[in-house]
Amino acid sequence: MTDGTPSRLPLDWIAAALRRERTRAGLSLSELAKRAGIAKSTLSQLEGAGGNPGMETLWALAVALGVPFSALVEPPAPAVQVIRAGEGPAVRSDRSSYVAALLSASPPGARRDIYAVDVEPGAVRASDSHIPGTVEHIVVSAGRVKAGPEGEEVELGPGDYMAYRGDVPHRYEALEPGTQFVLIMQHV
Repeated sequence: MTDGTPSRLPLDWIAAALRRERTRAGLSLSELAKRAGIAKSTLSQLEGAGGNPGMETLWALAVALGVPFSALVEPPAPAVQVIRAGEGPAVRSDRSSYVAALLSASPPGARRDIYAVDVEPGAVRASDSHIPGTVEHIVVSAGRVKAGPEGEEVELGPGDYMAYRGDVPHRYEALEPGTQFVLIMQHV
């Protein structure tokens, strides 16, 4: 990482997680691909550590598997974990200037994930519904963002916090360059 942009996730993490979660759910490649709305060949390629999955594909797979997004992108964690700014495992949106770096996946017994998000003005990041019971919490650290469930978006600035249902379609739109926020996804 030389330009300040987080690197992409290692494909072997994603491949292992997809195989683990698909096996746990008792689904065939065909059935999971159908539920996620992706081609079976794409899923097969991802499970073989190939391809270049975008955020939307991974979200669709997580929802189809009934697991938090982090279950597919979580790296093996050491006993003490430090993630320097800009170094977290990141996933980019294919549809907008939106990059989310996983900072902390939900530990066993808890159901929450923490992301550092960088988003730039331009295309709106429209997010489909997550698994039932998901609540999102946002704390803005820089810039301005308009976020929330479709039709209920709120403009937020540095230091502002909001919480809203994540199990309904929702959106994020940067209103200033260099917009950053912390996103906590709580899975109830």
